[in-house]
Amino acid sequence: MAIVKSKPELTNINGQQVMVSDKVVISEHTYTTSGESLIIVKDIDQCEILLESTTTEHIIIKTLTKCLIKTTQGLIDEEYEEILIDKGACVEFYFALGSWYIVSSDGLKLD
Repeated sequence: MAIVKSKPELTNINGQQVMVSDKVVISEHTYTTSGESLIIVKDIDQCEILLESTTTEHIIIKTLTKCLIKTTQGLIDEEYEEILIDKGACVEFYFALGSWYIVSSDGLKLD
């Protein structure tokens, strides 16, 4: 299992300055976002990602495995508590007005 992060930098997220790594490659079964703009999931059979709205407001998730995505606050597209995206899928999220919104995707399964 591994987490590989790009060089951290200071940025503003939800009105607060936060040190974040822009790009992260993970091979963990669970992961909570912390300000990155891109997560690539690979080298595991499945993964669960928790979207943390206090540290992250925009994120792209590219997965090379099945990936369950949940939130710490609000629903996804004002309707779903979680979504399951399949191997090879890529989904872009924005946190706004208390919810996570899918603004772009290329193949996801909704549960």
